[in-house]
Amino acid sequence: MLAASIEKLIVNSGNSQTTLLNDVGFKLDKNQIYTIVGKNGTGKTTLIKSLTGLLDKRFYAISGKVIFEGKNLLSLDDEELKIIRRHKIKCVFQDARNSFDQLKKLKYYFKNLNNPLTEVDETLVYFLLPKSSELYNLHAYEVSGGMAQRISLALALLAHPSLIILDEPTSGVDSAIANLFLLKLKEFVKDDSCSVLLVTQDLRFANMISDKIALITNGKLTQFLPPDKFFKSQENILADNLIDSYLQLTA
Repeated sequence: MLAASIEKLIVNSGNSQTTLLNDVGFKLDKNQIYTIVGKNGTGKTTLIKSLTGLLDKRFYAISGKVIFEGKNLLSLDDEELKIIRRHKIKCVFQDARNSFDQLKKLKYYFKNLNNPLTEVDETLVYFLLPKSSELYNLHAYEVSGGMAQRISLALALLAHPSLIILDEPTSGVDSAIANLFLLKLKEFVKDDSCSVLLVTQDLRFANMISDKIALITNGKLTQFLPPDKFFKSQENILADNLIDSYLQLTA
């Protein structure tokens, strides 16, 4: 489905350059949920943004390849990338409310999908959101951060993409909503022959949802492994870098 081989990802700051990621390679197959864990500042969000050309080229430089459906996403122009992001690869970011145009009503985003209203309402109800007749009249600034995150995931699912990429999906929601996310994403990869890639510091959620997990640290990404093998192989590093979450997982 997607194969990434990132040789270098460099951050430009004034007259200085910092290599954030180096020799990062991985492959995503269908019907799988992949999770990248790591502490703040390790480049998790930067990595997933780089895959579909969402990094500001004034500040970031990337070399390598990201092959998706036979195309190198890093070599496509902006219009081609927009089409892929609209139909094939959907991203749900941690600060979901700021992903919306604050001047547009939420109806704008759902109408662009052209889904049957029954499908839309079923998805909204699943995520404990108001039905379309009420939600469509709201602006993004009129909903909470947690609601915006649920709306973003609903929109991603309704687009029926090949890949959904999520940034810290449990950060703004309680455990009940996190469980809804978990069940729906597992259903998504099972029924639609699609895949999910998410990044998180929530090791408990990663352990429950993932088919394979990798750790990002010191500019490198480990091999993706099944959860049981991953936690065994990375026990010492996880205890050092994600101590609070690790202790909750092993309690």
